Amino acid sequence: MPAALEEFCGSVFWNDSFLARSDADLPVCFQQTVLVWIPLGFLWVLAPWQLLPLCKSKSKKSPLTKLYKIKQMLVTLLLMTAVAELVMAITEGTGQYSLPAVRYTNPSLYIVTWVLVLLIHYARSFCLCRDSVVLFCFWILSLLCGILPFQSLVRRALQDPISDVPRFVLFFISYGLQLLLFIVSGFSDISPEAKEFAKKGRSLPHRMIYKGHRKPLEIEDVWDLKDKDRTQALYATFEKNMKTALRKAQAELEKRKRKKRRRERDTEHMNGMSKAQSQDILVLPKKKKKKGGKGDSSHKDYPKKWLMKVLFKTFLQNLVMSVAFKLVHDVLVFASPQLLKLLIAFVSDAEAFAWQGYLYSILLFLAAILQSLCLQQYFNLCFQLGTNVRASLIAAIYKKALTMSSATRKESTVGETVNLMSADAQRFMDMANFIHQLWSSPLQIILSIVFLWGELGPSVLAGLAVMLLLIPINGFLVNKSKGIQVRNMKNKDERMKIMGEVLNGIKILKFFAWEPSFEKRINEIRACELKDLLKFSYLQSVSIFVFSCAPFLVSVSLASFAVYVLVDENNVLDAQKAFTSISLFNVLRFPMAMLPLVLSSIVQTNVSKERLERYLGGEDLDTSAIHHDSIPGSAVRFSEATFTWEQDGNAVIRDVNLDIKPGSLVAVVGAVGSGKSSLISAMLGEMENIKGHINIQGSLAYVPQQAWIQNATLKDNILFGSELDEARYQKVIKACALLPDLELLPAGDQTEIGEKGINLSGGQKQRVSLARAVYNDADIYILDDPLSAVDAHVGKHLFEHVLGPKGLLQKKTRILVTHSISFLPQADNIVVLVAGTVSEHGSYNTLLANRGAFAQFLNSYGSQEEDAAEETTAGTGNATGYRGHLCLEVLKSPRCNSLSRTSRSTTSVKKAQEEPIKNIKGQKLIEKEAVETGKVKFSMYLRYLRAVGLGFSFCVAMSYVADYVAYVGTNLWLSAWTDDAERYQNETYPVQQRDLRIGVFGALGVSQALFLFLATILSSHGAMRASRIVHEQLLSNILRVPMSFFDTTPTGRIVNRFAKDIFTVDETIPMSFRSWLNCFMGIISTLLMIALATPFFLVVIVPLGIFYYFVLRFYISTSRQLRRLDSVTRSPIYSHFGETVSGLSVIRAYGHQQRFLQQNEKTMDINQKTVHSWIVSNRWLAIRLEFVGSLVVFFSALLAVISKNSLEGGIVGLSVSSALNVTQTLNWLVRVSSELETNIVAVERVHEYTKVKREAPWVTDKRPPHGWPSKGEIQFVDYKVRYRPELELVLQGITCNIGSTEKIGVVGRTGAGKSSLTNCLFRVLEAAGGKIIIDGLDIATIGLHDLRQNLTIIPQDPVLFTGTLRMNLDPFDQYTDEEVWKALELAHLKPYVQELPERLQHIVSEGGENLSVGQRQLVCLARALLRKAKILILDEATAAVDLETDHLIQTTIRSAFADCTVLTIAHRLHTIMDSNRVMVMHAGKIVEFDSPEKLLQKQSIFSAMAKDAERAVQSILV
Repeated sequence: MPAALEEFCGSVFWNDSFLARSDADLPVCFQQTVLVWIPLGFLWVLAPWQLLPLCKSKSKKSPLTKLYKIKQMLVTLLLMTAVAELVMAITEGTGQYSLPAVRYTNPSLYIVTWVLVLLIHYARSFCLCRDSVVLFCFWILSLLCGILPFQSLVRRALQDPISDVPRFVLFFISYGLQLLLFIVSGFSDISPEAKEFAKKGRSLPHRMIYKGHRKPLEIEDVWDLKDKDRTQALYATFEKNMKTALRKAQAELEKRKRKKRRRERDTEHMNGMSKAQSQDILVLPKKKKKKGGKGDSSHKDYPKKWLMKVLFKTFLQNLVMSVAFKLVHDVLVFASPQLLKLLIAFVSDAEAFAWQGYLYSILLFLAAILQSLCLQQYFNLCFQLGTNVRASLIAAIYKKALTMSSATRKESTVGETVNLMSADAQRFMDMANFIHQLWSSPLQIILSIVFLWGELGPSVLAGLAVMLLLIPINGFLVNKSKGIQVRNMKNKDERMKIMGEVLNGIKILKFFAWEPSFEKRINEIRACELKDLLKFSYLQSVSIFVFSCAPFLVSVSLASFAVYVLVDENNVLDAQKAFTSISLFNVLRFPMAMLPLVLSSIVQTNVSKERLERYLGGEDLDTSAIHHDSIPGSAVRFSEATFTWEQDGNAVIRDVNLDIKPGSLVAVVGAVGSGKSSLISAMLGEMENIKGHINIQGSLAYVPQQAWIQNATLKDNILFGSELDEARYQKVIKACALLPDLELLPAGDQTEIGEKGINLSGGQKQRVSLARAVYNDADIYILDDPLSAVDAHVGKHLFEHVLGPKGLLQKKTRILVTHSISFLPQADNIVVLVAGTVSEHGSYNTLLANRGAFAQFLNSYGSQEEDAAEETTAGTGNATGYRGHLCLEVLKSPRCNSLSRTSRSTTSVKKAQEEPIKNIKGQKLIEKEAVETGKVKFSMYLRYLRAVGLGFSFCVAMSYVADYVAYVGTNLWLSAWTDDAERYQNETYPVQQRDLRIGVFGALGVSQALFLFLATILSSHGAMRASRIVHEQLLSNILRVPMSFFDTTPTGRIVNRFAKDIFTVDETIPMSFRSWLNCFMGIISTLLMIALATPFFLVVIVPLGIFYYFVLRFYISTSRQLRRLDSVTRSPIYSHFGETVSGLSVIRAYGHQQRFLQQNEKTMDINQKTVHSWIVSNRWLAIRLEFVGSLVVFFSALLAVISKNSLEGGIVGLSVSSALNVTQTLNWLVRVSSELETNIVAVERVHEYTKVKREAPWVTDKRPPHGWPSKGEIQFVDYKVRYRPELELVLQGITCNIGSTEKIGVVGRTGAGKSSLTNCLFRVLEAAGGKIIIDGLDIATIGLHDLRQNLTIIPQDPVLFTGTLRMNLDPFDQYTDEEVWKALELAHLKPYVQELPERLQHIVSEGGENLSVGQRQLVCLARALLRKAKILILDEATAAVDLETDHLIQTTIRSAFADCTVLTIAHRLHTIMDSNRVMVMHAGKIVEFDSPEKLLQKQSIFSAMAKDAERAVQSILV
């Protein structure tokens, strides 16, 4: 082959002697062939792929840019140089000399290549982004290969006159043009359309980073996601794979169950039991388990071992690509130690040629650069994998929540499911970043050992032995930490669950002064959580200690070096061996440190994997019992329908046979707990079917008993995803009596409604919920008591205009659950439920004639109805039509109250919509979540360090300093040791010198590890202390902030502080601080060692340091802001999820699952794009910083080569091996700095909520006398109040006296200030003027708890908490069991509670969902009875119960609270007819205040209202 090439070139192809001299060079033939063909070959192989756009006929050519024209011009010039060279060769060849073939072929090859480049440029003009990576790499290759001929020609020209001037000139012109093309390729050439696209989204990273440096980034500045990275695309693939894997896993589960059943049968058979007995015994333990909370669910079998397979299959392409990059990187890592070995040999060898040193320096630099590029590509893929895995999992969890059965739903609370989204999906994301370390770390460890064997021979085995010893230790640590982790997640779930309930029921906590009890509960769980976290940190410290000791003991210190020197006297440790080993040891350090972290991460992820498998593998809603067959003359048909809530539970609906005709109005009645709501749930497919089925023909609309309102505008709530049909919309609003409300709301139907409908009253929520159903225009309407929360006028209006025979829905099938008997005569069919079965059904008259349960029920309660129109409004003076009375309940919202005074007389919503909505102060209820901007204040770091304890912090820092002092000492000692090889070159190495070297070296190494251990233990303690303090401060403040804070802050935001931010403070910040100190000390010590070796290095450090600093400052501002955006865009994911879960039955009933899925995907994508941008900006930074690192390596090597004669091999080895280590550490330092700064944002966010202004102190120095209030006299003296400083007064100077034991009824229309009155008594609202005096004591002068513990309220919404029934009645354990039973008896709950297996210890589920609404209301009554305060406030308390229960409650209150002062905010008029006096409020003032008899006798507002209510009832009964 060489001979043929020599003939081809006409000169020598290769000769070693060319290199064996000081002015070494490569033979001309080699330069003309190999160095030319390498870049050309590269381009030719990849060109077809670049020319593809030409073949696509659809491609449209975009307009030409200046850059494109410049490139084409330069390439044309290159083409001309090649043609010129070929012409010259041909003209010269025709003379008497024949030229070698190479003179013709090379220009010809170049001509073809430049034509190819022109074509590639043209082909790229069809693409949005015209830059070609292939061409860019080709220019680099071409320039690199051209450097050698370049320097050869220059050297020859300097020695002799130039022989061939034209070729010489053409070469330099060509090289210059290529250099220009390389530079021009560095600018991005984007077509005009792409520029538009870039404006919207994808610009270059440095543009975004520059923008982020100039001003805080906003979500609009962040790039959009590529289609393949959108949640929808990711989840589609994931779901397809998940379905297949789940089917297999479920088949396995069935197998397991069958085996288990077989085993059980065998054991039964052996025991010779009867079937019945064995079943009893199987059932009994189950009940016991329930007591422990969720014990039963955690042991339930579920499909296992499928999630990892699914993820692997879904993201296979990413995994394969990252493996390729990681593999190249890992191989390159080992090139540096070998080059170092050659460099040390060069410095030690006085005869070596200088060019070798320079070559090694350049190769070290190139190896570092390539390593860096591969590593960054690998990281980019890994982080992308992480975010995509998280997105897929969150989407899967969300979809599962939409489809899961109610039994599965009960197994996990909303809090736990949010935890699956936040903590568990995050774990997978973190795991994905390092998953490849699982194979890469062992590979690097094996390669290191192989190379070390080459250096030190069998002595390495000593090190290996130490390593193998570590494996079982690590296994033990991993196992221990797994147990702790599982416990910790349980504690976290429990804490988040209670926290969620506290936030949902915060008003009740304030009314009853129960905050301390819940604070104590949460802090107890938190204490357990922190205890486990501390144990986990200790195990981690031991793990870090073991693994930081290990490399030292293995490859360098006592084991390998010591054995190497001790085994044979002739073995002397020289610089080459020691520092090549050291740099191999440094390579080994990373995988050894990563392995335990990855293993512990796998342990955590494994716990999360099991939780996710259990959740995602749970049973879906089985709607097979709901048929949709076409049956003429039947809209809904129940056939032997028997349903239960839990699969093995008792039937709640039994043997129901019913046929409901199309277009009929069917009323379902029955006592509290008779199964009315369950019957509806069965129709919606929310229950487990035991036997029979339900046939439903047509679409459904559903109005739940407790209205579910989304955090959106009122209009969006009504449209609920349907298209807007203005005429129908207006009709619906009018029919649902919403017009007057829209006039009161600040922005009409564009008013934003807060979370859970916070700024609407109960009745308004119910009407919005009804309007949503009516607008939806379905065939069958299922209405679960929609009239319970509204007044008689409104009830009558709704019945007439919507539900009744003449209403909007007259032609639809309506199934109405009701407690209201006044509408029953107009129902086509009445179904009476008793204990889950239909006791009788038929028309009103038929049932009366039957004289059954229904007739008795009517006789006992009908008379009351006639006295006082059912649910009568507590109204206003004008009796002219419904408009004056419609808005019934108190608008809780300050915004609405402030405007109710100036109630706009807009005649229709149309007009309101036409006027531009002005931004009225206080109109926007929920402000956008504040994103802190700019640099994180230094005070935040100080705040955290203070929480850790300044003493602790100082000790930790000092331990790290000592650790690194020992590290530098070790290396300097080693450098001196290796120089002994020179000193004792031809002598025997003294034994004591050897022992001294080994001893000191070992001692320094061990002290290094001990200091590190001390540092991690101390920092664990400090971090726990900080976690405790930060959480305590946050919790303590949140429980003490005023109610207005909760009205204007979505729960999701507060939960985010307690979930994500506290998690960051607990686990991420301590790690970040440790890593930062580690890196910082590492860099300082490395630079110190290089400067000691070559002092000139200090000159290089300065410009590199400046560059490093600027890159850092530039980047950190962008990164920090992106992390903040990440936090802020994450909250809506959880908020939307919480909202979805609470409205699940509504979403399913309307069949809107798909729309909510899309909404979730949108919310996810907004968060994903901030994370994606953060990843890209990280890579942008890393490439630049690692370049600085590569320069440090290059200069330390170069300076060693330059000052070769004055240096020992040992110090050069020390200098360059330290430099090799610095690249990663420099990059890591910035990463960790920005991570620390980003994570400290969590402290900032928590701090933001710890400085929210508190309400008045709970207890003050002035305590009320014991037994206060003894009489219960209340005086209002010119009392004024407003909701927030910027709003108008809600109560405008109220003055009145309420005597001891007086019974007062409070009535008034919406916005009159009824609820504000109760809020003022409890000081939920503070006075803006005047005072309230109770028993001679001004309530503003005492502590809130002293006041609230001595008043009692039965609130409008019954709120219960998870825990025992007893805890719900008496959280402080102040009362005896007898007193609790007595209260239950008075509240008519005793028989129910006695039937429960656990009685008082019965576990109440989240939000009291395992009790009916009526039962919850009775529990609230029992609370009040137990307290037996002198003053009782009833806030529309009997709205949600049937007449029978209402009657019970009224009777109880009359007897039990006979000697108390009672204020009743009236909802049903008969409840206040026996009051001593009635207070009529209007627009924040008292307009009438007298006994009901007197008010009825004269022309009063009250009498007008009562007559109006009576007429309403009469007209319905007729």
